[in-house]
Amino acid sequence: MGDNFYRSNRNHYVIAQYQLRDPDRTEEATWRSDECAKYYLCLDSEVFEFHCSQGLLFDVNRQLCDLAQNVHNCDVTTETLVPRPLLEKASCANETHLACANGNCVPAEYFCDGSNDCTDSSDEGWCDGQFDPNSAEPCDPGMCQLPDCFCSKTGNDIPGNLITSQIPQMITLTFDGPVNHENWDVFTKHLFTPERKNPNGCNIKATFFISHQYTNYRHVQKLWNDGHEIAVNSITHRGPAEWWSKNATVEDWFDEMVGQANIINRFAKVRMEDFRGLRVPYLSVGWNRQFLMMQEFGFVYDASIVAPAIDPPYWPYTLDYKIPHMCTGTNQYCPTRSYAGSWEMVINPLINGDTSCTTLQYCPNKLVDKDVYDILVNNFKRHYLKNRAPFGIHLDSNWLRNTEYLNAFKKFLTEVMKLPDVYFVTYKQVIEWIKQPTDLLQIKRFKPWHCKNNTFDDIEYACHKPKTCKLTSKVLQHDKYMITCHGCPQSYPWIRNEFGLD
Repeated sequence: MGDNFYRSNRNHYVIAQYQLRDPDRTEEATWRSDECAKYYLCLDSEVFEFHCSQGLLFDVNRQLCDLAQNVHNCDVTTETLVPRPLLEKASCANETHLACANGNCVPAEYFCDGSNDCTDSSDEGWCDGQFDPNSAEPCDPGMCQLPDCFCSKTGNDIPGNLITSQIPQMITLTFDGPVNHENWDVFTKHLFTPERKNPNGCNIKATFFISHQYTNYRHVQKLWNDGHEIAVNSITHRGPAEWWSKNATVEDWFDEMVGQANIINRFAKVRMEDFRGLRVPYLSVGWNRQFLMMQEFGFVYDASIVAPAIDPPYWPYTLDYKIPHMCTGTNQYCPTRSYAGSWEMVINPLINGDTSCTTLQYCPNKLVDKDVYDILVNNFKRHYLKNRAPFGIHLDSNWLRNTEYLNAFKKFLTEVMKLPDVYFVTYKQVIEWIKQPTDLLQIKRFKPWHCKNNTFDDIEYACHKPKTCKLTSKVLQHDKYMITCHGCPQSYPWIRNEFGLD
């Protein structure tokens, strides 16, 4: 690094002690791994050069070295500090406008909407749960009426004002990630077997949030044929986790989530109208940008927000009003605006002694089978004996490859299925129940939970002998395999090329 860098950046370094890239690097060198792995720090009027370990690159925004696939800002020299907007402190000619940091006035609704409308970006850079001039109002139970809206001031009130002993205990099994040969036997031979039925005689169901890589789309099609809910978990599942919450634009969210729905529709034939919801990779909720995309495309629910661990737990709610709890999940930026009619299938953490864990896979990794069983039973009771909020069991399917864990989980299923008021249902079925709260005396006549012999077109039935496609990928730069009952695409489907046309 030459003297020009030292002289032009000395003051900034001394004040901030912030690690930067060389601003004099050539355009050709920007994305070279050796250049992207270098960073500089100025202390006491001296410039110090550092280099990430072999195979790692430097992330300017996070100020750390990470794997190459998690670093996407090699072209950024330093993180830009966004000034605070003036809002009402400046005089705007139009009373419906607010002021940017530079004094320019824009319509108030442009603040914290997910796109930069101030030239200095001050309309977006300071937005969070406490700072949004367009934030949603607290719950108004008098205005929020079923079936279109549901909220309560505490977040744990039972829909329809029914009492605990009158309602079914819903359990939601959800699985994130690819469906393939590594977990297919767990699903078909251990969990969703013919003898596992709800009290109304219907087979138990789950919701699968499908990501693209390594997914066998024939298996996804079979799950859909069998009545399970197919939902979306992105195309790339890219890292780092913070990208989803902090950097993904509305367009990124559309490309990832709608793109994945398109892939599943094309290669597993799941009907587009059956895609109701999504779960964000790493549970890194993407603030208003994510929910704006969802509302524009027609997603009915998100299933990513982690609530605080409380007793009794939270019920799902619509986002017409402010969410009824703190946004506590790691890398979560919860929505601050009102999204009328959009549902949040909130994640209630599992309480484990004096601590809590978001899901079983985030509980201590030294658990034995008895620990897993006890955690499940104790948390089930917290729902069942209190307000019967849906009890969510959220799993990365690979977690069940541990034989001890799988056996403990199966034991739990066997025990709770002995109860006459416990139902394993999909998120879509949970929402239908909340919209029409139905007591136990009537529940076996509740149509959305009836056993359905779905009628499919011939092309919609999963085949017995799928095609294994060996496909090139310009983006991933190596061949990829994909299994489908339908025709092989020209190249491996990917973001902005979900049909594999080139």
